[in-house]
Amino acid sequence: MSEDPLKALSDMASDAHARIQAAHEHINPVVEVRRGMRDAGIPADVMTIDCLRTRRRITLILHDEKPGVLLYQFVTIEDEVGEDFKEIALSDVNTSTLFGWIQDYFG
Repeated sequence: MSEDPLKALSDMASDAHARIQAAHEHINPVVEVRRGMRDAGIPADVMTIDCLRTRRRITLILHDEKPGVLLYQFVTIEDEVGEDFKEIALSDVNTSTLFGWIQDYFG
């Protein structure tokens, strides 16, 4: 795993995006890294993966206070962020994990 967890997560998301587009023409996810939390003084990086067709969102957070952990949740674009995040060790996340989440939640 890369020393920079955001870069590693971004690379995985990019690979998962390419695989999704090749396998599922109707799913066209939009991946975005957001700086809003850091800009607001919260020590965390946020990535969102949106499906405009279903209006669903997967929110991924790398929080400095939880190194090596990925916080994630499945919400709608309108809700943006729910109250409860699940946690998974970042070392347990790979391109196939993200591909599965996107395929199952957006499909």
